Amino acid sequence: MTYNLILIVAAVIPAVFLMLKAYRSDRLEPESPALLWRLFKAGVFSSLIALVLERVGSLLLGVVADQGTTRYNVLLYFVVVALSEEGAKYFLLRRNTWNSPEFNCQYDGVVYAVFVSLGFALWENISYVLQYGFSTAFVRAVTAIPGHACFGVFMGVFYGLARREANWKQDGLSRLYRILAVLLPVLLHGAYDYIASMESAGSGWYFVAFVAVLFGLSFLLVSRASKRDRYIA
Repeated sequence: MTYNLILIVAAVIPAVFLMLKAYRSDRLEPESPALLWRLFKAGVFSSLIALVLERVGSLLLGVVADQGTTRYNVLLYFVVVALSEEGAKYFLLRRNTWNSPEFNCQYDGVVYAVFVSLGFALWENISYVLQYGFSTAFVRAVTAIPGHACFGVFMGVFYGLARREANWKQDGLSRLYRILAVLLPVLLHGAYDYIASMESAGSGWYFVAFVAVLFGLSFLLVSRASKRDRYIA
């Protein structure tokens, strides 16, 4: 029991740290704890939705592609996994915030998306850690959990822009930003998983380079979005 508790704490700490980082970068008008808690729970629920979608997608994938082929892996990581997970996150993100009166600043989109993404990642990490142990907690703490946060940053930046343009009656531009809020995280997530699955010589260095660039870009995006935040309501 004590060992399992230690594993859960090891799985939870990275997610909490990253959520606090996103929250403290909100300069203009911090969001209410009630809304953030609802978004966190939405992230947990999105992991369950994604699990169902992935199970169905895996069954269908076996019909259209042979396992082990490049086509199979591309469809698996970019469509079955990435689209299911990022799509589920976005669906609950929008459902819980698009019409919220608290969504009155552009940077709010980043905070919301990161909280949903880390709710997803935390629940997923607890499952992995209880199954595979403390070493998994460490690896996922420095890769998968920040990875989900990065996907959330990209989603949130364009989600905030979409809400701004919708408020300004620019429906076409708002729709484009909403598409990008899903498409870019899906592509990044798919690339992350695909590169991580590669077994060729030197593939480990490709993964390290990809993760380093992803984290760096996400950090810059958070800093820039925070500094350029504005009221949009």
